[in-house]
Amino acid sequence: MSTDELSPSERYAEHRRHQGHPVVKDFRALYDFPLDDFQLRACREIEDGHGVLVAAPTGSGKTIVGEFAIHLALSTGRKCFYTTPIKALSNQKYHDLVDRYGPDEVGLLTGDNVVNGEAPIVVMTTEVLRNMLYAGSRTLLGLGFVVMDEVHYLADRSRGAVWEEVIIHLPESVTVVSLSATVSNAEEFGEWLATVRGETTTIVEERRPVPLYQHVMVGKRLLDLFASDDIDAAAGFVKEGAPVNGELMRVARDDWASTRLMRDRRSARKGNPGSSKNPRNVGNGRRVWIPGRPDVVDRLEREGLLPAIVFIFSRVGCGAAVQQCLAAGVRLTTPEERDTIHAYVEAACRDLPQEDLHVLGYHDFLDGLTRGVAAHHAGMLPAFKHVVEELFLRGLCKVVFATETLALGINMPARTVVIEKLTKWNGETHADITPGEYTQLTGRAGRRGLDTEGHGVVLWQPGMNPSEVAGLASTRTYPLRSSFRPSYNMAVNLVHQFGRDTSRELLEQSFAQFQADKAVVGLARQLRKAEEALEGYAEAAKCDLGDFMEYAALRRRISEVEKGASRARKADRRDEAIESLRRLKRGDVIEVPTGKFAGYAVVVDNGWDETNPRPYVVTADRQARRLAMIDFPVPVQAVAQVKVPKSFNGRNPQMRRDLASALRSRTHDLAPPPPGKRPTPKASVDPAVEREVQELRDQLRAHPCHACPDREDHDRWAQRYFKLEADAATLRRRVENRTNTVARQFDRVCEVLTALGYLTDAGAESRVTDQGRRLMRLYSELDLVAAECLRTGLWDGLSVPELAGALSVLVFEARRADDAGPPRLPGGRTRDVVTQTQRLWSELDALERDHKLDFLRQPDAGFAWAAYKWAEGEELDDLLGAIDLAAGDFVRWMKQLLDLAGQVADAAGDGALRETARDVVRAVRRGVVAYSGLGEEE
Repeated sequence: MSTDELSPSERYAEHRRHQGHPVVKDFRALYDFPLDDFQLRACREIEDGHGVLVAAPTGSGKTIVGEFAIHLALSTGRKCFYTTPIKALSNQKYHDLVDRYGPDEVGLLTGDNVVNGEAPIVVMTTEVLRNMLYAGSRTLLGLGFVVMDEVHYLADRSRGAVWEEVIIHLPESVTVVSLSATVSNAEEFGEWLATVRGETTTIVEERRPVPLYQHVMVGKRLLDLFASDDIDAAAGFVKEGAPVNGELMRVARDDWASTRLMRDRRSARKGNPGSSKNPRNVGNGRRVWIPGRPDVVDRLEREGLLPAIVFIFSRVGCGAAVQQCLAAGVRLTTPEERDTIHAYVEAACRDLPQEDLHVLGYHDFLDGLTRGVAAHHAGMLPAFKHVVEELFLRGLCKVVFATETLALGINMPARTVVIEKLTKWNGETHADITPGEYTQLTGRAGRRGLDTEGHGVVLWQPGMNPSEVAGLASTRTYPLRSSFRPSYNMAVNLVHQFGRDTSRELLEQSFAQFQADKAVVGLARQLRKAEEALEGYAEAAKCDLGDFMEYAALRRRISEVEKGASRARKADRRDEAIESLRRLKRGDVIEVPTGKFAGYAVVVDNGWDETNPRPYVVTADRQARRLAMIDFPVPVQAVAQVKVPKSFNGRNPQMRRDLASALRSRTHDLAPPPPGKRPTPKASVDPAVEREVQELRDQLRAHPCHACPDREDHDRWAQRYFKLEADAATLRRRVENRTNTVARQFDRVCEVLTALGYLTDAGAESRVTDQGRRLMRLYSELDLVAAECLRTGLWDGLSVPELAGALSVLVFEARRADDAGPPRLPGGRTRDVVTQTQRLWSELDALERDHKLDFLRQPDAGFAWAAYKWAEGEELDDLLGAIDLAAGDFVRWMKQLLDLAGQVADAAGDGALRETARDVVRAVRRGVVAYSGLGEEE
């Protein structure tokens, strides 16, 4: 083939083969520091035309590899998309690239921000790229590279599927550069990338460019976590199982002894006979003084360990920490730094409405920053978060008290990271943080080019086990697990583009299916071994007189029929017993057949429940107890009646005595047999079962193997065969359940969509209907609920505030279930629409259950009143004063409401609803919501 017949990219590859790596050489010259080996290797692989997966610790500089892809795209006249998981990271990366390449070369697409979208370099959230792929956007023309930053997000339960969708659907001509935090199965992920994207090189870098040393702050002392002689001093790298600092172990023993001593003394003062008679035996322990947050800051400053991020897993705790520092007079900045901070904050926030500054807490925020301290969490105004990030990067903000959301990729390295507690609220309970989370948090310590070493500090807490902390700090196993599943929106988009069969094949390429199939390999190996063993057992059971497996099967069948008949008799007896308990009335005297309370008893309450009745009785020996079904193996019936007072209280001893006395008087003339010796009525045996058993026994005796002298030996091998055969059947089911799991789930999704009329019922020839085309434009978590609201006309005729309130229930989700009391709802049609939306969801939920799906969470009306009032023009001060929501949360939910309103306008088609949805966007985008701060999250 001549050079003229090659494509531009192939001609470039041919040129590069003769010239070495010229673009890498040019790229290296742009930096005033040498690139690391892993960075150079990755850049060369990209220049060679290969995709790469780079898995490296936080702060190691893996984004350099993404920047090389941008450089190569510009050098070869192609486009590069740089994708991130959250808007805040996209905004940050956009400004970094504008500083390097200029505003004409760089664009930004984050859903509500569109800046220079046709530029050769475009930064965007991964969802935006997914939507562009489904829409067949012309912006994709000329695309040569996609950088997927923080690609380990594909493990995220709620949004992880988007990464896999993009990786699967990108054109083959696009080179994918994947950047991930360190995960233990990077090679497996790289193998999948190579399967779906072609040649992909996996590059794993475990060593940090800045050494990280781990400490525990005990009182005012800063102790090393590990014994110093086991640390690789060149890199601060600790191997799993490294020994813990002996002094820390002594502190733990003393703290435990002190706690035990104090507990024993308290018990002794209370006269607890179980307390220790000799408290000195537990040692002379000393309690560890727990420093306050200002004390921690003071210690870090004196040790030269600032700037620092202090992780507190509570928004309220972060705000309280700043206030505590201010109250303690903490001041970490010079007069010159204070002036610089003040000027920067005033300029950065000048567009915020002046009338809202007070309710936003602006003046306290500014006061803290000028002293060098600030909070950072998802409840803050996005503009405030960006200010904190920028001042921290400049070294002007010295201490940031943050929740773990800061660790989600924001470029905010520190000299020191402090973790206040090793437990956090996970939405359901307080749970220990994982090794992966610990690594993600402490990984921010150590600024490349500024620090010779980074420091991770855990604050001592009562009862802390240093060995457990050491396990967190040294564990290297945090695998990446796919959270992929086909959504309703994904299904209609795929069927529209590729048809149902091809879509099914595409989904079988997902990382989720890849991981399931790899697990199948191990199960299949077990199944193969089981099948080989079955052949051996069958051989050992062979009999010269006939087919012994046939004979053993007859024996087994007799046993199964008899056991089945026995179970049926027991079930019949249980049903009869339950029915007899249902008929019991207050005051009935019964004879409890068996158990600890066998004998006569009077019923106070029959405790009726269809599956597990628990009658409440008083026995002749004055016991008041709630009995269980185990006490009633046979039916019971009332043998007499006793009057039970209306005010009877089983906890009152006198009332129990009186009722037991009346019971004994009433049963005086009755003489039941002694407990435990009452005959159990024999249940009748089904004649058909008796006949079947007799026929089987006749066949057994007539079988040639019945006369075999080695019959019992053969039978032992046959029984092993049957047991292993059952185990093999279980393995076979597990293999079948894991094979094509994603495709089967896709089929169920399509069945739901067909039942609702979004797809035509034509199997492989299924097509998207007009209603389905509406669903293609709805990307929210409750996509199908939104589509049904459109289909049923539920939103037709609503005013702008009413539609804002109605849409809010599909985006809002209370942070905790117990946060959501009865929601405050606006009046008028919104209240009715919210009720009908809940009913519509309930119908969809039942349909999902019928198809073994569980995608749609329940709509949450907790934001409807606020959305209604804001769209109506309510002032922020009045609104935030009436709802329990932080300013940052309010803005974030409003931004999501804006996204959904835009989607509804696109999906609604020409008509009044489209115009109302657009009016919602205009009405909501005002004040702090309209102010497009640069730290926004989704």
